[in-house]
Amino acid sequence: MSVYTAMVLREAGKPLETERREIPVPKPGEALVRLHYAALNHRDLWMRKGAYGNVAGIPGVPGSDGYGIVEAVGSKNDSERIDSKVVIFPSLDWGDDDTAPGPLWRILGLPDPGSFAEYIVVQVSQLFRAPDNLSPEESASLPLAGLTAHRALFRRGGLKAGEKILITGIGGGVAQFLTQFAVAAGAEIWVTSGSSEKIEAAKKLGAKGGVLYTSASWADELVQTAGHFDLCVDSAAGSGWNGICETLKPGGRLVFFGATRGAGEIPMRKAFFKQISVLGTAMGSARDFQAMLDFVQAKNVRPVIDSIFPLEEAEQALTRMDQGLQTGKIVLRIA
Repeated sequence: MSVYTAMVLREAGKPLETERREIPVPKPGEALVRLHYAALNHRDLWMRKGAYGNVAGIPGVPGSDGYGIVEAVGSKNDSERIDSKVVIFPSLDWGDDDTAPGPLWRILGLPDPGSFAEYIVVQVSQLFRAPDNLSPEESASLPLAGLTAHRALFRRGGLKAGEKILITGIGGGVAQFLTQFAVAAGAEIWVTSGSSEKIEAAKKLGAKGGVLYTSASWADELVQTAGHFDLCVDSAAGSGWNGICETLKPGGRLVFFGATRGAGEIPMRKAFFKQISVLGTAMGSARDFQAMLDFVQAKNVRPVIDSIFPLEEAEQALTRMDQGLQTGKIVLRIA
């Protein structure tokens, strides 16, 4: 029996455990991928901490981002995919409508087995050629965060060259990609953070400046320095939306993909008098994913890697994320 190593979440709130599993055989329409790198997202941390409650698929393997090489396929019609270097599209069963996912949509990595493992079986349709300009570890860091950022900026946010954009909570993986993509698109970028060091890191990526959101007057400080914004992309919501609405121009757009600080508190009269558009987004379609990969290659965007841990040290990697120490993506080296 051929076996492989996987990191398994046996119970929400408990540490990941190393487990040896039998290598699966792909069915028709599926491919077996030998993973070489995976990357962390906050989704993995929140499941590990039990923030989502009893997630379906536990005990199971988390992980939404992965780079690897196709070793086997379940159908002869897909044999040309063998030995190809691929990244995994982590939106499962999105459907054919680019505007929103269908009822079966879910994210790779619980309930379906994820990428924190030496092997994974996925639908062949989930496999995309890895960008030629990226290293394996850079490719692995791209899928979930890169897709989320690209759709937020372009399909939902309608970002155009020359516009001014505010990116809140700089430091995490999606925010890093938002900054890099917006710079590559010719926008002027400003950021907020709870850390001066992370603002300086964003400036090295091309941001013009930023302010600390820990200041009660951060919105006023930002407007005085930078002026008003065409677009803001936010993942925190909560009381921060009041300040965001202050910073937006009349007709400005607020795109959001998270609510880590709770339900967004919008100053309603200001929002409707300023004609502000509030646009939700999450992940993206297969066409969004291909568009993001094409953009990364055409603009030579190189993901920021914070640190690389061996697969067996996934728990330590999650701890680093939980402490908020990272600037860029945390990657797991598998083989």
